[in-house]
This record gives sequence, C-alpha cells and structure tokens, in this order.
Amino acid sequence: MADDIRDQKKNEDASRRDFVTGFVAAGLASAGSVSGAGMPVKMTDVEIKTPDGICDAAFIHPTSGSHPGVIIWPDAFGLRPSFREIGKRIASEGYSVLVPNPFYRVSKSPQYEDASNFSFSSQADRAKLQPLMNSIGAAGACEKDAVAFVEFLDKQKQVNKSKKIGTQGYCMGGPLVVRTCAAVPDRLGAGGSFHGGGLVTDKPDSPHLLASKINAHMYFGIAANDDERQPDAKDKLREAFGPKAEIEVYSASLHGWCVPDMPKQDGKPIYNKPDAERAWAKLVALYKTNLA
Repeated sequence: MADDIRDQKKNEDASRRDFVTGFVAAGLASAGSVSGAGMPVKMTDVEIKTPDGICDAAFIHPTSGSHPGVIIWPDAFGLRPSFREIGKRIASEGYSVLVPNPFYRVSKSPQYEDASNFSFSSQADRAKLQPLMNSIGAAGACEKDAVAFVEFLDKQKQVNKSKKIGTQGYCMGGPLVVRTCAAVPDRLGAGGSFHGGGLVTDKPDSPHLLASKINAHMYFGIAANDDERQPDAKDKLREAFGPKAEIEVYSASLHGWCVPDMPKQDGKPIYNKPDAERAWAKLVALYKTNLA
C-alpha cells in the first residue's frame, strides 16, 4: 500500500512537470500607486500592438525618473496578481517593468486569479491550459512578442534607453527568456530563468541552441526534480553558454519554487521562501551588474 502511494505521488509530480515542459518544447487593472520594498512604484494596465493582435499587460515603474526596462514572462498560469506583485517588487529596485499576458492570442488576463487550486493530475484542469500554452509555444510567437515588447518599453519616458533591458521568466517563461534574448540581442543585457521547462530538448529549435545569438548574461536556476529528470540539461547549458551564464541547481526546491501561488504537491507548498529569496538575490545582482 505504501509503495502504491509513493508511486502515485511520483506520477503526479511527473505529470505536472511533463505537462509544462512538453508544451513549451513543442513550440517551443486599472492604474494605481503602490509602494515596493525600495522605491515607490506605479502600476498601469496597458495594451501593446503586436503582429498577432493586442496584448494586455501591466506596466510598473518607479514614480519618478527613467530606469532600465525589464520584461517578465509568467508561468503557465499567466498574468495574475502574484505576477503583478513580482513586477512591483523588481520595479521597486529601480526598473521599469512590463508583465505581459502571454496568452493574449486566446483571451485577456487573468486566465487564473490564483493558481493554487489547480491540479496537474486533473484532466479537466490540464485541458484548460493546452490552448493557452499552445498559443505562445507556436513557432515565432515569442520572437514577435519580444520585438513588440522592447519597442513598447523604448517608447516610454520611464525607460532609460541608454541602458540594456533585462528579462526574467518562470517555468514556461524560462525558455521564453532565452528566445527573447536571442530575438533582440542588441537590447537585452540580462536574462534570468527560474525552474524553466524545456530549455534543453533534442529538437533543432531547442532554446539552448540559441546561445550563439545571445549577448546577454544569463542565470539559470534549476529545480531539484527537474535536474533529477534531466541531469544532462545543466551540462548542455554550460557547454552552450560558456562564461555568459551561471547555472545553479536548487537541491532543496521543486519545480515552481519561486512563485507563491503555485499549486501544492502532496498537500505541501511548492513555494520555498528561503530558496525564492536566494533566487531573487541572484536576479537583482544579475540586473545590477548587466543593466548598468
């Protein structure tokens, strides 16, 4: 009986990771003033014209001055309150931040207000994600969006165009960070991937194969169970990026550990605050060094 329970738990864990990684690899509200940990910031809902339609997004920036731009790619649950909070936090460090709805081709955000009730073992829940992830996973979708988002940022008075742009992504957003850095190499100075799925695949369009097109310095934070599932991925990332990247395995954390409203696994939170803070410190250092 105990063996059966352990096997069921392993299967649920695998189904969650395989679902996100599989879809990535396949194609891969109103204005208001808020205060962050450092600078006071303002958040405004904006719309950005792209080759495929109108993308709704949150634009968050310090209340005064112009600052380096940052693009945040959410995870598979999209633009929602938890990612607005992540955007507000990095903006308070002195950045003008765009958090887009990656699924605008299908629907406006939020597709989920809170991801914590989602079950990766539920076929119905998984089916809801499929068209969303397929839309940003389509060939060329991320690249077109990346160009449009950079153009938007460069038109904003709150963005210092003499500084490089940074980008960070979580789970599904990890490979989108890589594709963004490759799509606009002259503007992107730093990219951070946290528990990214599908960074290394056996397909000719694998994100790690874009390393030669990227000028940005990269940081890859890898979850323990992702490393267990694909132990050679970190080595292939190191080989591809060389000194342009830092690759680190978070041995005490599961896929999704940086996002507070990630669904629980086996009744326990995936979010790991100590490791999330450690990853945040890495992100801030990455930006401070490379977006100067």
